[in-house]
Amino acid sequence: MSQQLASFSSLWFDSLSWQPTEIQQSLFEKLYEKVLAANAGLNLTRITEPEEFWEKHLWDSLSAIRHFIDTYPQRLKANFKVIDVGTGGGFPGVPVAIVQPDWLVYLLDSTQKKITFVERLTVELELTNTRTIVGRAEAIAQNKPHREAYDLVLIRAVANANVCAEYVLPLLKLGGTAILYRGQWTPEETRSLEGALEQLGGKIGEIKPLTTPLTGGIRHCIYLTKFARTPPNFPRAVGIPNQQPL
Repeated sequence: MSQQLASFSSLWFDSLSWQPTEIQQSLFEKLYEKVLAANAGLNLTRITEPEEFWEKHLWDSLSAIRHFIDTYPQRLKANFKVIDVGTGGGFPGVPVAIVQPDWLVYLLDSTQKKITFVERLTVELELTNTRTIVGRAEAIAQNKPHREAYDLVLIRAVANANVCAEYVLPLLKLGGTAILYRGQWTPEETRSLEGALEQLGGKIGEIKPLTTPLTGGIRHCIYLTKFARTPPNFPRAVGIPNQQPL
């Protein structure tokens, strides 16, 4: 196996005060190889150089998780359930499953061919703590086994923040956390999101700005907390949240 990502090992500790184990590093390398090999046919990602892959897929996926674990340890529990909404090629869910083997990570995407790839990927990586779901978030969140069933929901920039909130809050348990992965973030977006969350039973717990360690890019992780049951009319029917954001 190649070691194309090994040169970034010290940056993990310098930027997150954490480092992957040798086994986790080996799995990251294998993940990179598998994504590159499948990318030509599936168009999984435009990010193919090792530097970009490490920063924009691995570091970006895990920076939010490391902050969550360090800042909210009281929210961690046995049988911790996570769902990655719009996982695409497996990000952030697969890196999370690699570094948190005691978490059960569900990988949700509406595109069958991407889920087929992710299923094969998790088998090849020998990850036993992942499950895959094909479907739209609006439909899955109205499905009893999934509604208000997750301790942590991850969603990485699949739509504007208000739309993402409508996708994720119905999936969250009371007291659970959702993380919206964003790039730039403005006070106007905060105010708009707060208005949507009032209708969904959630609130903003923290807005965490981050700077990527290689290119100095701006990231924001928006941590949402669920304090009340989401009304049963949310999420609205497939397509409506995106067409008519709260």
